[in-house]
Amino acid sequence: MISNRSNEIDKEERPGDFTDDLSGVLKEATCPACGHHIAVSFFNPGPQTLATLAWPRTSEEAKTMAKLPHDFVRCVDCGHVYNCQFDYAVVPYCDKPNLMFNRGAVWSEHLQSVRDLILEILPENPTVVEIGCGEGHLLRSLAQNHPAGNYIGFDPNAEVETAGGLFHARTELFDPAVHLQELKPDLIVSRHVFEHLVNPLGFVQKVAFAASWVNLSTRLFLEVPCIDPVLENPRTVDFFYEHNSHFTTTSLRRMLQRCASKVVMVETSFNREVVYGLADFVPQPHQAKMARDSIAFQKTTTAQHDSLATQFEALLAHRKKIAIWGGTGKAAAFIQQNELDAKRFPTVVDSDPAKAGTHVPGTGQPIRYRDVLKTEPAEIVVIATHWRSPDIVAEILAEEISCEQILIEYRGKLVDYFTGDHPYRIEGTKRSKIARPHFLAIKETSHSRIDR
Repeated sequence: MISNRSNEIDKEERPGDFTDDLSGVLKEATCPACGHHIAVSFFNPGPQTLATLAWPRTSEEAKTMAKLPHDFVRCVDCGHVYNCQFDYAVVPYCDKPNLMFNRGAVWSEHLQSVRDLILEILPENPTVVEIGCGEGHLLRSLAQNHPAGNYIGFDPNAEVETAGGLFHARTELFDPAVHLQELKPDLIVSRHVFEHLVNPLGFVQKVAFAASWVNLSTRLFLEVPCIDPVLENPRTVDFFYEHNSHFTTTSLRRMLQRCASKVVMVETSFNREVVYGLADFVPQPHQAKMARDSIAFQKTTTAQHDSLATQFEALLAHRKKIAIWGGTGKAAAFIQQNELDAKRFPTVVDSDPAKAGTHVPGTGQPIRYRDVLKTEPAEIVVIATHWRSPDIVAEILAEEISCEQILIEYRGKLVDYFTGDHPYRIEGTKRSKIARPHFLAIKETSHSRIDR
């Protein structure tokens, strides 16, 4: 017997009112916590001013402050809430510190519990970095209770009190690409910073990759405001401009899972108004290899570009009439990347008659239909689109377009299509099927053998 399960679903189990117009609430926006690209409208109070970093000195200044868009959406995958119209540039982080009041009795107990948690996980002689250390209360307390360590606080704006050098204060932004290699921290701490970032997921991924690059195992402790209670007992005062990202327990865990080798814990504190997570990062060799391969590609292709420039100059020096076959797409990229300007390389042809009469993007040569080479023959044809070269060569032969040599670029060299070393000939194609007419015979002279 087949039951209709949809009829048995209680209304409370249904994900929403299916009569709602989805087009009115669906947003294409990248979640700062998990990277998911679909969100829905969540809270839009209209334009509001800054709330924590404005510090207006007069009533009039306060009333005339610029109003900024507050369009909060929620990721449908991890539940993260964020302002999809946030602009980091309009927040004066560089001018004014984001002060946090740390003297409340209950809050002080929370700070002590965080300190004790961190002390429990520190190695014997740790290096600890805090991102956004503020005036330095956490690092001071850690150094006082575990003096056998190296403590460094990063904050470009705050007036840091090191208590006579208990820790080092650096008035700059923490850059994983620079400071992980320099300091090799055992633990990175960041409290009440990530809610201000445009891309917190990207920052954690940067930490993970930098650790892999320098072959470092490290840990990351993050604490942010938690909106789990906000969602359960709807309130809106938590949503102001400077707090771009609003983490749930789920979204913090999901962010760490996307980046870390192991998520050690995700827990709430202070009556569930904050959530913190601890994660381990160990080197990921495949990421470092991918990066090194990419850097090698860039170095190789830069050298190839320089080599091609020399070879093209040699062709011009021998006063060869050159035609470039292909004028748009990859061919246009080839022409632009190799700086084949219209003055030195005026002849560009294409197999597509529809492109005739248009011009090469960026360099401006008129694109002419291939038949022009029957009445205005070129000595050298350079095929600019590697993947199309078998078709183009077959077309040249079929149309009996005369030239001395057909060249194609391979590994930074201009090589003869028929005799040169390159992978663009169709495998299995017999030379008898592409019989080379006499007018394509290569002149055995030093000036015509570019691939030697």
